[in-house]
Amino acid sequence: MLLHANEKIRETYGACFTAKEIAQQPDLWEQVYSNVQSNHHEITAFFSHISRRHEQTRVIFTGAGTSAFVGDTIVPYIKRIVDVKKTHIESIPTTNIVSSPYYYLQPNIPTILVSFARSGNSPESVAAVELAEQMIHSVYHIILTCNEEGNLAKQFQHKENVFIMYMPKEANDRGFAMTGSFTSMMLTALLLCNYNEIPLLQSSITDIVQLGKKVIEKQEREMKQIAEKEFHKIVFLGSGVFEGLSREAALKFLELTAGRIPIMFDTPLGFRHGPKSILDKDTAVVLFLSNDEYTKKYDLDLLREIYQEKDRNDIIVIAHQDSQEARQYCNTFLCHDGNDLKDDVYITFIYILYGQILALYKSIALGITPDNPCPSGSVNRVVQGVTVHPYKGKE
Repeated sequence: MLLHANEKIRETYGACFTAKEIAQQPDLWEQVYSNVQSNHHEITAFFSHISRRHEQTRVIFTGAGTSAFVGDTIVPYIKRIVDVKKTHIESIPTTNIVSSPYYYLQPNIPTILVSFARSGNSPESVAAVELAEQMIHSVYHIILTCNEEGNLAKQFQHKENVFIMYMPKEANDRGFAMTGSFTSMMLTALLLCNYNEIPLLQSSITDIVQLGKKVIEKQEREMKQIAEKEFHKIVFLGSGVFEGLSREAALKFLELTAGRIPIMFDTPLGFRHGPKSILDKDTAVVLFLSNDEYTKKYDLDLLREIYQEKDRNDIIVIAHQDSQEARQYCNTFLCHDGNDLKDDVYITFIYILYGQILALYKSIALGITPDNPCPSGSVNRVVQGVTVHPYKGKE
């Protein structure tokens, strides 16, 4: 098993970095929590300064690719916990902001732009911050990055309206696909949004660390077996916070298989509205089961429906706790028997491990090297080929 193998064995499969970076994530989460605790005074001071100056603020979570999906995943939860009279939360990719800033940046609304960036060297990362500076009268920046030497960190680290948090050094993935960088930035953002309750969240962090280690220890072999099965398309489904996570899991699969396995992501309810047309004997389905009893009803409804389809491939359910009903309507039921957590958002850290491991082993099953699935260079670890054009205002 690669997650526990030595470096020489991992190198044989071209998975030296990717396997290590998937396996070390629970340790990164402990470091992230410690880092946020250590910076609690500075975090509190930054938010207090903003709240004293503005009765209402707009918060935009932004990034490109996987970095954008951090916001997509956690925003539904954050919208639920903030005071909606004071704070408006959105997730908008840098790629949208840079190409059409006039749709997304409001000059007269005080804004906190939360930028997620593994390297900080993607052209859109810097351009989005520059556009916000150019267009918004009162703007603040929180930069969560894995690279102290990146352009994003270097260019803005000394500005008074900028707060930067660096992820643990090991979170700056050397492999092609973002793994530990994704979960480290996501956890940091969650903790920042709960900055008044950080000590109270320690038990939740301890739980996800233990569960993450359990999945890596116990579930790797079964994920490998699933990956080695015959399927040529895959769909990831999830409700609420798991919608954004499904998109990230799908991208991991697409990246590590070099585009050879077409992917789709959706919500269980949304899947019926056209996307279900993809179902056939070549299409595997992965469903991230909600632990919320109400939301789970909709997940189970769709499971029953697609399980009865004659022309389908395997259905894989990933669950936080056991569900006899879900077991009846799938081919593979993966469960880590977790404790009750405060919200589904904490389960996202565990569920994405399954998606990452599945993508890793499908890559290997196809004879692809996970650390560099696209040796031709048509897709790069850090995006290239982007020309950022000066913005002179809407004509």
